[in-house]
Amino acid sequence: MQNEDKLQNLYNTYVDMIYKICYLYFKGNKADIEDAIQSIFLKVIEKNIVFKNEEHTKAWFIITTHNYCKNKVKHWWNKNKELDFDIEETPKTDDTLPYILNLPAKYKTPIYLYYYEGYTCPEIASILHIKENTVYSLLNRGRQILKEKLGSDF
Repeated sequence: MQNEDKLQNLYNTYVDMIYKICYLYFKGNKADIEDAIQSIFLKVIEKNIVFKNEEHTKAWFIITTHNYCKNKVKHWWNKNKELDFDIEETPKTDDTLPYILNLPAKYKTPIYLYYYEGYTCPEIASILHIKENTVYSLLNRGRQILKEKLGSDF
């Protein structure tokens, strides 16, 4: 019973964050997002993962979600199917989310982690296993693209 309570607590704590990351990759396709969330929590159950602390738990969910979504998007089946989603079901964050969704894939995750989850550039570099300067470059280029699309609204 205690494991069920721990899993329920993990789910309640991290499901919104996982949903938002999946949303960025699957561009609102609700079925793919729900499959991803289910698969990620099944991984926790099957591998009986023990987390060191809250920061380790959050980082694990971000990395696992990022990797799962990246691999799913690359799959040939997903490249050949049409997206089916209702823009009204987007997570209510701010008006820039649709523009972030249209960014090239390499900019989405760093921008999300920086602006929505509050990670620093060194932390993002560690999470994504890339150089810190690369994170700064990705954030800068992503912001430039958003500024071009949003104009003075950015």
